[in-house]
Amino acid sequence: MVSLGLGVILGAIVLLLLFSGFFSGSETALTAASRARMHRLAEEGNKRARIVLRLTEDRERLIGAILLGNNLVNILASALATSLFLALFGDAGVVYATLVMTAVVLIFAEVAPKTFAITNTDRVALAVSQPLRIIIFLFGPVTAAVQFIVRHTFRIFGLDVDDQQQVLSAHEELRGAINLHHHEGGVVKIDRDMLGGILDLRDLEVSDIMVHRKNIAMIDASQTNAEIVSQVLGSPHTRIPLWRDEQENIIGVLHAKDLLRALAGAGWNPDAVNILEVATKPWFVPDTTTLQDQLNAFLRRKTHFALVVDEYGALMGLITLEDILEEIVGEISDEHDIDVAGVRVQPDGSVVVNGSVPIRDLNRALDWSLPDDEATTIAGLVIHEARTIPEVGQAFTFHGFRFEITRRQRNQIAQMRVTPARNLKAGAAD
Repeated sequence: MVSLGLGVILGAIVLLLLFSGFFSGSETALTAASRARMHRLAEEGNKRARIVLRLTEDRERLIGAILLGNNLVNILASALATSLFLALFGDAGVVYATLVMTAVVLIFAEVAPKTFAITNTDRVALAVSQPLRIIIFLFGPVTAAVQFIVRHTFRIFGLDVDDQQQVLSAHEELRGAINLHHHEGGVVKIDRDMLGGILDLRDLEVSDIMVHRKNIAMIDASQTNAEIVSQVLGSPHTRIPLWRDEQENIIGVLHAKDLLRALAGAGWNPDAVNILEVATKPWFVPDTTTLQDQLNAFLRRKTHFALVVDEYGALMGLITLEDILEEIVGEISDEHDIDVAGVRVQPDGSVVVNGSVPIRDLNRALDWSLPDDEATTIAGLVIHEARTIPEVGQAFTFHGFRFEITRRQRNQIAQMRVTPARNLKAGAAD
């Protein structure tokens, strides 16, 4: 009879440990399961995936029920093990029970099931969804009471955990997942840049990527038609702003195709063409417009070209659909583009950069992470950090790079040499 009683206790301990492993594996699987994959499976008609989505919508309730069940079976298993070892070894059984149960729970009820769950996340999550739904329903009142006590305990210390706002937005979670998979080798750099570029559209403004007004190719509308036609045909651009009296006064945008069509209709006689009638009305957009909004505006208006103005209406630059697309897919070049060398990698690992090169383009080309919050161009970043307009020969070190000014035009930094700090350390070591 005694041996039968001990056998029942041992069997109960084993059963409780199995339950403990079930709760531990379920916690790992459900917290690590991809809601995106579960959503796709649910759309395909998988009922268990729908249950997983419902369970993970309230993670606090889910974790509370799992922890409650796990603690119940672990404490009960430890109590039964203590009584069993006391019957077998007397007072020393407490020590034996503590050592044995610690090892058994750690290996078979924690590490083993969690390891299996993390390597088979979706499969385990789908398998445990149905029984966990029942357990969460049964433990619901107790879990709610625990949540109430925890929240009010935190309030005593001035912490409000009732706020359901997530720390990371959906865009930030996507960006973090993309960067993580890139570091782990699951996403190549070009794909990471494209996916990240899409997410950046809502955070960037047109002023961050626009062509600055000093770099805009414009035509004086007061010139003769022949001169205007000659400039349009000699330009690599298909859309060129027309100005009159002063360059700030843009009166139209001339499209090369429209001009050629008008010339063909006039027997190729430039003087027979009314240039202003061929030109389209300029479209002005604020410099604070986000790239996402501007992309949507381009699509609505079925146009690819807009002029950027500041809050006072002064011309700041221009933005095209191609500029926005290049933020996603990288530089787009065709047979008419002029290749301007702005970044030249040197044999010693340093990089000679024109001051007008955008920081985002430099980061993308060299896989750097220079900040672009306070400045758009690399020259702007140096001026912002140095708090002055540097002289030729001056050098600064910040953000893990050394910036040496090599050329300056009036008050503009025309060129600099940028050297990563790791290259400087390697050179010093040699």
